[in-house]
Amino acid sequence: MRAAIIVKGYPRLSETFVAQELLELQRHGLEFTIYSLRQPTSQEIHPIHREITADIEYLPEYLYKDLTRLIKGWWKVRKLNTYKEAMSFWIKDLARDFSFNRVRRIGQAIVLSAEISSNVDLLYAHFLHTPASVARYTSMLLDIPWSCSAHAIDVWTTPEWEIRDKVEHCKWIITCTKTNQKYLNKFTDDPEKIKMAYHGIDLKRFPANKKNYFKSNIGTRLLSVGRVVEKKGFEDLLLALSRLPKNLNWTFEHIGGGKSLNRLKKLAVAYDISKKIIWRGTCSQNEVLSSYIDADIFILASKIAKNGDRDGLPNVLIEAQSQGIPCISTRISAIPELIQDGNNGLLVEPGDVDGLCANLERLIDSQSERKRMGISGQELVFQEFSHENCILPLIELFNLQK
Repeated sequence: MRAAIIVKGYPRLSETFVAQELLELQRHGLEFTIYSLRQPTSQEIHPIHREITADIEYLPEYLYKDLTRLIKGWWKVRKLNTYKEAMSFWIKDLARDFSFNRVRRIGQAIVLSAEISSNVDLLYAHFLHTPASVARYTSMLLDIPWSCSAHAIDVWTTPEWEIRDKVEHCKWIITCTKTNQKYLNKFTDDPEKIKMAYHGIDLKRFPANKKNYFKSNIGTRLLSVGRVVEKKGFEDLLLALSRLPKNLNWTFEHIGGGKSLNRLKKLAVAYDISKKIIWRGTCSQNEVLSSYIDADIFILASKIAKNGDRDGLPNVLIEAQSQGIPCISTRISAIPELIQDGNNGLLVEPGDVDGLCANLERLIDSQSERKRMGISGQELVFQEFSHENCILPLIELFNLQK
């Protein structure tokens, strides 16, 4: 089988799980080309990206900047027997979503349809929003089946009318949590259409760490990893840190970028905790792993953003638990599918700053609790969240050899 993989941007540091999936598909014999809707925004890449040997093609990110390519593609595609039906379908979508983004989607689909290899058997999109739309229009133009991976923001911010159409017309959808699967099943009568497979992590890259839970004369090291966006709840976390008893000895390290990072730093100053915080910015996977090894407690205060966006099952929680770190997070989406409150971590309701503060104080005060929950979480990850096992449902969907 040969596939065209359609992604929003490539490569991306924040989407290591996508690269890991592509690498596993490559290892199992899938031939594919990556088509990216956007140029990379950073020169930084993970080691995984270097192992992926597939060709990468970039579709026009801004149509007006590449009119020659667009017109050339349209001149070729307009002759297809499927052209009028596909354009009629797109016009109906445009009536429900009158936006430049909707215009860009059909433009990118036209270019892709004109330039794609003639021996492609399947279009596969990451994720359910923009990339799936490009795949859907391309599928209609070329009469090639398409499938999709659904994750987080794409599941919870795509309009229901659009989800219903995509679920109806795709070959299958695979999603990374039971919570997502339950939600997407509302849009189909076919229970076999929506598949579930956790992303998991490559345990060769995150080997088990024998953590020392009983350190003397060293303050408790707190860690969080994630882009500074609303759904990560970093403002809640800083407020919780500011409410900790003054006699507790702790430092907090944050890894991740984002347009709101400077505002978060100013908030730390306002809360008078900036001297206790280390801002690392964007880091490589090896640097992140080193921070996991050093950390005593991992925190992710996930919440639902005003536009409905939310985390699915953040890989950073799985990575942290693989290193024996007890995790504090929230009861949102699929996080409770990983963290069992009081067993391998602690959970609070989204936005519960006092609850976050209480759980932080509890684990800072108790090394034995950190050890019990850290070991329990590590055991769970190695039993159930190995990427080699989690990828198997997708391998079956592509009809590849295991």
